[in-house]
Amino acid sequence: MNATDLTPAERRSRGTYLPKDEALGYPRERTAILIIDPVNDFLSEGGAAWELTKGTVEHNDVVGHLRQLIDGAHQRGIPLLFGPMAYTEEDYADHQLQKRSGINRIMYEKKMFLSGSWGADFHPELQPGADDVILEPHKSTDVFMTDLPEQLGRLGTTHLVIAGMAANLCCESTGRHAVERGFDVTYVSDAIGSEDMPSYEASIRINYPLLSNAVITVEEFFQAFDESASDASAVQAGDTVRGSDHGDIGTVQEALRADGEYEACLLVPRGLIFTTDTYIPMDAVVRRSGTDVFINVPKLVAGKMPWTSRPSATDRKQKDGPAAASVAKLYNSFEPTGRRGDPASARSLDEPVGSAPPSAQAGDIAG
Repeated sequence: MNATDLTPAERRSRGTYLPKDEALGYPRERTAILIIDPVNDFLSEGGAAWELTKGTVEHNDVVGHLRQLIDGAHQRGIPLLFGPMAYTEEDYADHQLQKRSGINRIMYEKKMFLSGSWGADFHPELQPGADDVILEPHKSTDVFMTDLPEQLGRLGTTHLVIAGMAANLCCESTGRHAVERGFDVTYVSDAIGSEDMPSYEASIRINYPLLSNAVITVEEFFQAFDESASDASAVQAGDTVRGSDHGDIGTVQEALRADGEYEACLLVPRGLIFTTDTYIPMDAVVRRSGTDVFINVPKLVAGKMPWTSRPSATDRKQKDGPAAASVAKLYNSFEPTGRRGDPASARSLDEPVGSAPPSAQAGDIAG
């Protein structure tokens, strides 16, 4: 399945996860890397935002790690998309974007990303290659408001890897939108910068771990990508379990297989994080890089999960919840306002909002 398989109505009425039951890791034909705003105004001395960004850019060696990410992607044939910004007179004089938000005002006053300028150009060490995709400019903080969805659909992408600038704005907003559209999202922590360290840390340590499936380094991403096509991606006893915030949770004592009664899981013995032996559902494991296994729950939350006994098939059924057709009212006492008084009252709750009732066939609609 790719991103174009869902209609807008289906996205509104129910969420999805595009990869579905794919194997652990990064599928070679469906992984793409998005590099956001790798431009002079952010990353070069003399850039309009350099005095704000240089602390995290230099601390993380963002330019060096982005170069490593670009080179590694080219070597492996991973599609690369570049998402820059550019503003024209019409954006401000006609559309008055400087009045839209705080960050738009800041960019306007500091003359950032002006079309055709040196500041809007790609950093000299981060130039797109001939086969890379250069997107239309985003005008605020969400790269999905460009031709990105169409490009990802064309590529058949299900796994989106995000790097660039800035951590708490464009990278975070774009990742949130990607998750809502069903993509598996990874943030590359050492190839991302921000306007200061507190905003970077808040994104990397708190927000990203909850709205993505992994926060990893460039080296960890490529190791996981290279291992995805081999048996090395299988979880093994002795592996270190890490949360989606990269925190060390514990060591795998045993990888238990599913049987008729129980689900597959990882047994992690009691320790600093877990006060009892813990059974992490295999379904929560999203990555393996070397001997590190990543689950999509932050370390800070993992100890509060109901994982004190081996997950059973009955547990899974209870967590899945009721079938849509069996639910009388979606919110127990209430239905969504848009469904009230609908003559097609027999419509099942898993039918997309906005779909026509059975009687409204094409031939019934007057021209």
